Amino acid sequence: MGRSVKKGPYVEAVLLKKIQKAKATGEKKAIMTWARRTMISPEFVGFTFAVHNGKKFIPVYVTEEMVGHKLGEFAPTRIFKSHGAHTDRKSAAKT
Repeated sequence: MGRSVKKGPYVEAVLLKKIQKAKATGEKKAIMTWARRTMISPEFVGFTFAVHNGKKFIPVYVTEEMVGHKLGEFAPTRIFKSHGAHTDRKSAAKT
């Protein structure tokens, strides 16, 4: 279920402070964050965020098309390894 419209988008306050500081200094270093639930706002465009996926930090460069989405959408938490790898080895060993 989405967030109520009357509440507005959720943006981590600490993250906004980091963006304002980076704009003031002109620094383009990746901003590390664990706030996957933060909604991407127009102020985030042009910055790189290192979003934690539970194991490591994934670099995410924010573009205009990402506004309105959440940071966690661009740092997947699960790695898909193809189906049937164990059966391919068995059939190859028989021939």
